[in-house]
Amino acid sequence: MLLIILFLAGCFFSLLFAGSQTAELSGNSFIFWEIRVPKTVTAILAGSTLSVAGLILQIIFRNPLAGPYVLGISSGASLLVALTVLSGTTIGLFNNYFLGKSLIILSSVIGSILVTLLILFLSKKVTSNVILLLIGLMLSQICGALEGALEYFANPNDLKNFVMWGMGSLSNTTNADLLIYLPIAIVFIGSIIFFIKPLNAFLLGQNYALNLGINYSKNRFYLILISSVLTGITTAFCGPVAFVGIAVPLLSRIIFNTSQQKIHLFSCALIGSCILLFSDVICHTFSRSATLPVNMVTTFIGAPLVIYLLFKNKQW
Repeated sequence: MLLIILFLAGCFFSLLFAGSQTAELSGNSFIFWEIRVPKTVTAILAGSTLSVAGLILQIIFRNPLAGPYVLGISSGASLLVALTVLSGTTIGLFNNYFLGKSLIILSSVIGSILVTLLILFLSKKVTSNVILLLIGLMLSQICGALEGALEYFANPNDLKNFVMWGMGSLSNTTNADLLIYLPIAIVFIGSIIFFIKPLNAFLLGQNYALNLGINYSKNRFYLILISSVLTGITTAFCGPVAFVGIAVPLLSRIIFNTSQQKIHLFSCALIGSCILLFSDVICHTFSRSATLPVNMVTTFIGAPLVIYLLFKNKQW
């Protein structure tokens, strides 16, 4: 009940703040329907998708520190988006809105899937959670270096747009974008309901899942695909958003001490939405003339929580 109250409060305060100060010249109706509503819906979708993706990854890798941002999955999505955006105007890809947006989404999803599959392959060779986490961080650095090389050779206009995208923002999504983002997010989050039993079994390992008659490889592949699409679609529209995917599942386990993933699925969606809704409020609170990057706020919220858990659970 408390989570629902916080969720409704977050929606109210998010709708109270405009996504752009220049829009105040256009009237209240425009501000509400064209700026505040898309921004609020985007915060809900981004928080839900990243949190649920993080929950799936933590179960699959059986690592409480796994997450889209920490394992470098968001960086893989960002790298492919950089390749698309920084070369798009040169080859005329973005003259058509739908084609340009579709290519960004596709690039982001493919980047997420490739890095996730690589991490999954390496997890079979590495038994230590800490080493796997370090490998993910190194992959993130490699993707960042390649991204930096693309930025170095990009023209100034494309570079400025990409750098602003890379800071993370909930205010750049329009109603037209939501026609793509909303149905994809709902379908893929909703599809996880059919994988509740495998998720519960995966917590106890591959052998336990096989003994229950669960096709481990098939279900794991589908779950990785779902988590990659959720991460990729959110990264495409909002940019890389840090620490939501790792911090929210941990918070859910602290609040709800249960092994039932159906409960964690629902709570992660709510908690993630609340965090990004209130992060959005904070982004618009410090200055009336500028908006803080949402990535900055989520880092300040998520990083201390992860550090606390590292000290609390030294066996990780």
